[in-house]
Amino acid sequence: MDTTSIILKTDSRGRVHMPPQRREELLLEFERSGLPATKFAQLAGVRYQTFATWVQKHKKRRPTTGAAASAAPLRFAEVVPATATPACGMLRGVLPGGAVIEVADGAQAEVAAQLLKALA
Repeated sequence: MDTTSIILKTDSRGRVHMPPQRREELLLEFERSGLPATKFAQLAGVRYQTFATWVQKHKKRRPTTGAAASAAPLRFAEVVPATATPACGMLRGVLPGGAVIEVADGAQAEVAAQLLKALA
C-alpha cells in the first residue's frame, strides 16, 4: 500500500486521525531514524505530545526480553590492519544508532565493557 497518498480524516476539532497501520510504520521508522522525537514528529506532521503518547504505547506493547530489547542488536567485527600481525587486531562495534566503538587493547576493552553496560 502506498502510504504517501493516504487522505487522512479529521474530526470536528480539526484533529487528524492516523490509520493504525500508518502509525506503526511511523513508529518503526522513528526507531530506525535516530532522530529526536520532537524533530521526527515535526517532520511527520504530528503534534509532539500525540507522537510521544504513540511511542509510549508502542513500547508497552512490545515484548521485552532484556533491557535493550527494542534496540537493534549490537554488531561486532574484528578489524586487522594490513601491516599488523593477527595478534594486534582491533575489535570494532557498531551500535544501533550508528555510533562506532573500537577497542585496541585490554585496558580499552574494560572501559568499552563499562560503556556498553551503562548503555544497556
